Amino acid sequence: MSTRDTCWLNKKIANKHYQTYYLAEKSPLATTIRAEFAVLFANASEVDEKDKATIVFERVLNAKLGVEGFEMTVSENVVTLSATSDKGLLYGFYHLYTQLAQDKAIQTIVSVPDQAIRMINHWDNMDGSIERGYAGESIYFKDNKFRRDFETIRDYARLWASVGINAISINNVNVHKYETRLILEENLPEVKYIADIFSSYGIKTYLSVNFASPKIVGGLTTSDPLDEGVNDFWAAIAKNIYRAIPDFGGFVVKADSEGEPGPFTYGRGHDDGANMFARALAPFGGHVIWRCFVYDCAQDWRDRSIDRARAAYDHFIGLDGKFDDNVTLQIKLGPIDFQTREPVTPLFGGLKKTNHIIEFQITQEYTGHQKHIYYLAPVWKEALDFDTKVNEKENLVKNLLKENSVISERSGIAAVGSVGMDKNWTHHKLMQSNLFAYGRLCWSNQLTSKEIAEEWLALSFDLSQEAAEKVLAILLTSRETYEFYTAPLGIGFMVKPHLHYGPDIDGYEYDRWGTYHFADRNGIGVNRTSIDGTGYAGQYAKQREAEYNDLATCPDNLVLFFHHLPYTHVLHSGKTLIQHIYDTHFEGVARVENYIATWDVLSEEMPAADFENVKTLLQEQHRVAKDWRDQVNTYFLRKSGIADEKGRHIYA
Repeated sequence: MSTRDTCWLNKKIANKHYQTYYLAEKSPLATTIRAEFAVLFANASEVDEKDKATIVFERVLNAKLGVEGFEMTVSENVVTLSATSDKGLLYGFYHLYTQLAQDKAIQTIVSVPDQAIRMINHWDNMDGSIERGYAGESIYFKDNKFRRDFETIRDYARLWASVGINAISINNVNVHKYETRLILEENLPEVKYIADIFSSYGIKTYLSVNFASPKIVGGLTTSDPLDEGVNDFWAAIAKNIYRAIPDFGGFVVKADSEGEPGPFTYGRGHDDGANMFARALAPFGGHVIWRCFVYDCAQDWRDRSIDRARAAYDHFIGLDGKFDDNVTLQIKLGPIDFQTREPVTPLFGGLKKTNHIIEFQITQEYTGHQKHIYYLAPVWKEALDFDTKVNEKENLVKNLLKENSVISERSGIAAVGSVGMDKNWTHHKLMQSNLFAYGRLCWSNQLTSKEIAEEWLALSFDLSQEAAEKVLAILLTSRETYEFYTAPLGIGFMVKPHLHYGPDIDGYEYDRWGTYHFADRNGIGVNRTSIDGTGYAGQYAKQREAEYNDLATCPDNLVLFFHHLPYTHVLHSGKTLIQHIYDTHFEGVARVENYIATWDVLSEEMPAADFENVKTLLQEQHRVAKDWRDQVNTYFLRKSGIADEKGRHIYA
């Protein structure tokens, strides 16, 4: 029996009325529903006649439900869950469970996912390590072999299926020696074991592939996407994979990025590279997801004409409409790299004729390594609700993903996962909230961050209303708290290079990665205006361009992303820039101290292991927050020569 944390699936339904169910289907997904009844309901029993059941599952023809939606109706104390597919029935089951587990009234509802693709990207390596992973080793691999811990993978699949995730890529997008061979017949039986488990929970499995595979494992002298032999190689690979795994999802590709090979090597475009994979996968209904994280990672800090923020748009906007229908571009939500605050990338609203998905990051690479509390739902919610203002009507990202994709079923959301072999999956108990929030928000874009957090708390713990409100307040303020004690006003980075944890204000300032803040004795920030800066602001629609160009309308929390400003510049808040830096860094630490005090009074209500886990990690968060406060405040006092007007102690 598994000893892993069951997260938000930890309550058994003891409701005596809802314990008998009728399910005629016999598919693997129907078998999963039966297995879930056995685990999640105290005394569930299957009956062979509808009129004997209090929960009835039925397949229907109903176009409004699509392939994955469901309808739940209540009549005379009988709940009927209807769907056009067994996958829809599974999602309906989990919805019913969560309502009963929260003691909510069972109400009629039609629920259809807002986004078609709801995907998790793993950055797992076959040696067992996870790139940017902070919760233990890979659940899939160890010592360059498959871990074969199928119970853990099944537990993991349950969690994601319960919040509607329908696709997972299992290996790192930076595809190394052993991972390059995952596409070969020698490894397909092991991939199939994993894929079959995920498939039984309605989740398609993808592999990240190495663009240079034809040379590395195919015996060819080139990986040119227009070479006939290279195309034959990928066609044969796809045929073998689908012979072994008929419902295989497809490939995820990172190319021409951060040292990874790609079509640029051969003078080809990204459309050439992506369409090569698309042709190989098309006969089997396969799908290629092509990442747009492409930029010059060998930048000369002396050259201010190069702006990393421009890169994705510059590389891909001219290719709009040139990709095959089974290609989807995967675009990070911001133009840099998952910083605490970034503008939404202008490719959303810019692309009009290409399938695309937005990429989030659940793993806390720049947001505290799952040692700091950082509830990410507000970040994702802001991105999805962002109005691109591409014309007079409202043009929100969450709608444009579907509307501006050629095939809406090839649009949606992906996120970099955060789990490992730690028993609680995420290292920090409270950061399970980000797993839950991601799935719920993918399915229901209209949910608020607060609603999702409340739901997660109710399912994960048995807390008094007072205690739940205390934890809720911590979660809902955690993003701003972290932002307060780290890099200010959208400037980003200032972290220890490569590790990306803890402060190092100038750590990347003279490096090759294009992540500069340009602080000097007079001011700080990057001029990205289209007036006299890098021109990045000009990639947006005219209304947004004007907003970001003008200090009178540029939001304070992004002002250093778009402008280089003197320390005496007065923000919309009425504070000078330098005073804002001092105030927020002192307040950020004070908030963490308040979190610690708040958490200490919850010892009687929280399970002991969860209480100790969070208590210990709050001490680490406090230690690092103080480092940030002291180093940032000292740095800018020395740079500016301007004292804190409140006279607090800063190490000069």
